[in-house]
Amino acid sequence: MQPEGNAGAGGDSANLHWRALEGLYKSAPVNHLFESRLEIVGEGLSRILFDVTPACFHAAGAAHGTIYFKMLDDAAFYAANTHVTDRFLLTTSFNLLFTKPIHGGRVVAEGRWISGRRRVLVAEARLIDEEGEEVGRGTGTFQRSRIPLSSLDGYNAGLRAALA
Repeated sequence: MQPEGNAGAGGDSANLHWRALEGLYKSAPVNHLFESRLEIVGEGLSRILFDVTPACFHAAGAAHGTIYFKMLDDAAFYAANTHVTDRFLLTTSFNLLFTKPIHGGRVVAEGRWISGRRRVLVAEARLIDEEGEEVGRGTGTFQRSRIPLSSLDGYNAGLRAALA
């Protein structure tokens, strides 16, 4: 997924928000369980790079569905949250489509905002394996919470790092 047009450049405030979102992702305790990294690549666009290891497998030797959901939900969530600079979003629904088992290796989750900017936002994501094939996709709806982004330590850490 490449930034569209000049989206990768963004305004200074947009770039600061994007780096703060990356800090928020990095700070979440659940993300310490997975080898993964979030990149905000433009307004409404995110990418998560992660490594699927045997620790993520179900009993039949492929990635458990929780891995698909987590990475698709996160990619869609962060793509949507690029449009919301004051509040943390909450996932209200998410639909998944599994298209191919993942037997390990580097997988990329690409998120893209679809619609909405006020109360409810819609975003989609897809998983791409090392061979460049789509192995899953999902669409989610997200709504603003009452939690200010500015109250979250990880968001502030990402913001401080971007300003340094």
